[in-house]
Amino acid sequence: MRGLAICLVLISQLTLLGVSQQASSIRQPAEVFCTFDDGKKMRVQYNNSPGKHEEEFHEKKLWEPGGSPVFLFTQTALTLGSSVIPEGAYRLYIIPEKQIWTLVLNKNVNAGSKYDETQDLVRSPMQIGEAESLYKQPDLAFAHVGPKQCNMRLYYEKTGSWAEFHEK
Repeated sequence: MRGLAICLVLISQLTLLGVSQQASSIRQPAEVFCTFDDGKKMRVQYNNSPGKHEEEFHEKKLWEPGGSPVFLFTQTALTLGSSVIPEGAYRLYIIPEKQIWTLVLNKNVNAGSKYDETQDLVRSPMQIGEAESLYKQPDLAFAHVGPKQCNMRLYYEKTGSWAEFHEK
């Protein structure tokens, strides 16, 4: 009887170990943010899990880094180039090209909705350069570079791109 109890404990521990390892290999949606000097934030939420990113990334085609919806949330009005972005939530897309990438902010944030170009709030060119490392999956980050400036950075494969957001 005691041998059976020990065997059951070992099986339970091995099962729990397998479940915890499986859970740790599943990534949760990533969230990156930038806080302006007045305490207001902007953040991006996206999926950075390994997946089919290569098949979804095509030059001159609308792309969602991470293969699922990417959202930008802002607690303050922003400017991107000459465009004003009111406080709120937006869906974020990228259109990659060889010389320049375009950042698209769309007002339609409804779950399961398809892209509708008439809902675009902003289309802004992003600066690009060669990344020092190879990024097998999209990696988004923010850099707080001034009291009212946060730069969004996106790295994928050997390309690094960035856009300058300014608090209005």
